[in-house]
Amino acid sequence: METKVLTAHVPLPLAERVDQLAIRLERSRGWIIKQALTAWVDQEDERRLLTLEALAEVDAGQVIDHQAVQAWADSLDNDKPLSVPL
Repeated sequence: METKVLTAHVPLPLAERVDQLAIRLERSRGWIIKQALTAWVDQEDERRLLTLEALAEVDAGQVIDHQAVQAWADSLDNDKPLSVPL
C-alpha cells in the first residue's frame, strides 16, 4: 500500500499520551496515530451518512411534532410518563 506522510502539531500532553500508549501496547507511535485517525475518519463518515438520512426524512415529512416531544419530555418526571411519540 502506498503511504503519504502527514505532519501535525499536537499539544505536548497529547503527544506524551500517545507515546505512553505506544509503549504500553508495544506499537509504534505511527501505528497508534494511524489507528486513531482511521477510527475518527470512520466516525465522521458515519455521522455524515446519518445526517444525510435524517435530512432526507425531514424532506419526506417524517418528523415528530415538537409539542409532542416536549409533552413527552415534560412527563418523564411523572409517575406515569407518556409513551415515546412516534
